[in-house]
Amino acid sequence: MPHVLFICTANICRSPVGEGLLRHTWQQHSVGGWTVGSAGTWAMAGQPASTFSVQAMAERGIDISRHRSREVNERLVQEADLVLCMEWRHVEALQVEFPGHAAKIYTLGQMSGEKGSVADPYGSTLENYRKMVAEVAALLDAGYDQIVTLAEENATKRQTEITNLQ
Repeated sequence: MPHVLFICTANICRSPVGEGLLRHTWQQHSVGGWTVGSAGTWAMAGQPASTFSVQAMAERGIDISRHRSREVNERLVQEADLVLCMEWRHVEALQVEFPGHAAKIYTLGQMSGEKGSVADPYGSTLENYRKMVAEVAALLDAGYDQIVTLAEENATKRQTEITNLQ
């Protein structure tokens, strides 16, 4: 079953939004068996999503209030079939820290041919959080087919490797 992991810095603003939006998309399209999670490169474990991220998502009818942050680690990256980062510096850090998984680590924007990063609204206004949510949603919509394709391809490769080891 394909697994997508979103990454940001603290795992309280952008990556929980990406996780919530993709989970909601899958529910809307009755996509079963896929999993989605999120983590941060500098996360303090157990923190709730930022108040404004929760509020901006609630305005879209998506509840991320139960989210709790976690720091990215080898196990999370290994279990993921596709790792989608909010910034290039996240990609670079993860590819250095987990070189065996570098081929499945991208920015969210790369899924739709965008080169930029999703700005971190931490400590900013609710309006900036709304803009971030809208940007993540637009990038997910534009890159959805590529996300599905890459995650499925990588899941198939991973399953083949597991089968060959047995």
